[in-house]
Amino acid sequence: MIAGLSGVYGAVGMMLLPVFVCIAVGIAWGYRKLTFPGAFISQLVTLVAVPSLVFHTLVTTRLATSTVVSVAVAAALGILLMGLLSAALLRLAGFPVRTLIPTATFPNAGNLGLPLSQLAFGDAGLSVAVTFFAVTSFLQHTVGVYLLTAHKGNRGGGWISPVVLAALTAVAMRLASIPAPGWIIESTRMLGSLTIPLMLISLGYTLVTISHGSIRQGFVLGMIRLAVGLVGGTIVVKALGLPPEIAGVTLFQMMMPVAVINYLYAQRYTDHADATAGAVVASTACFLLLCPLVLWYVGAPLKF
Repeated sequence: MIAGLSGVYGAVGMMLLPVFVCIAVGIAWGYRKLTFPGAFISQLVTLVAVPSLVFHTLVTTRLATSTVVSVAVAAALGILLMGLLSAALLRLAGFPVRTLIPTATFPNAGNLGLPLSQLAFGDAGLSVAVTFFAVTSFLQHTVGVYLLTAHKGNRGGGWISPVVLAALTAVAMRLASIPAPGWIIESTRMLGSLTIPLMLISLGYTLVTISHGSIRQGFVLGMIRLAVGLVGGTIVVKALGLPPEIAGVTLFQMMMPVAVINYLYAQRYTDHADATAGAVVASTACFLLLCPLVLWYVGAPLKF
């Protein structure tokens, strides 16, 4: 049993090594206190790189349009169910529900979800992961922000983001059988290739530079995120009867740790930034430690 588990960790560790290297670059950058243009990188990723990746992947993917729709429906239902579970657990733990429910609900489907899904499931897995990410990104920047700002009379984020616009355009072109010009395909491929390394480096930098206050609250909050991802994701993929190769990636995305963007929103709109920061660190560390077991649980095609 121990030898088998060691084999799993060894194989997955080698597979995830590129991810760890990119994160390590960000961690080293943060520890050395080198100049890091966080605002520029955030805008570049959000406004250019991610929309390009979403458009290129959805336009060129071999996934059937019906499959893309199924993943989108699963993502929406998953967020809804995880939100309900998060609300119940937050109340049980004595935490403020409205201000912390986005942190406990939304997974890090971008920084970690995209590169890990590609490494574990290949290009087909990336297509599924991108579809999931597009839906969760839309909900996080709209519904999630609304929950944090409604009591202040603010609307928060806009309903049409570049990511959503890119996804809708790609889906519309697929439905209308409109081929994208070659120069657009190549341009979005090149720009989209910036996404994963920039996200991982930013994640590493953020993990060592954000405030780690309220560690106990952050740990509990992070464990709630992992728990609702496991339970809510399993229920949704089983209930919808998704094919194994689609179910695995979708469930994997739902089990991701707390998204870093939750910390930025908590810092801007709430008084619980420290707890959210602690949740990002605790859930990410725990997820990476358990990642081999998570990949086994979701049915990733591991090779030893």
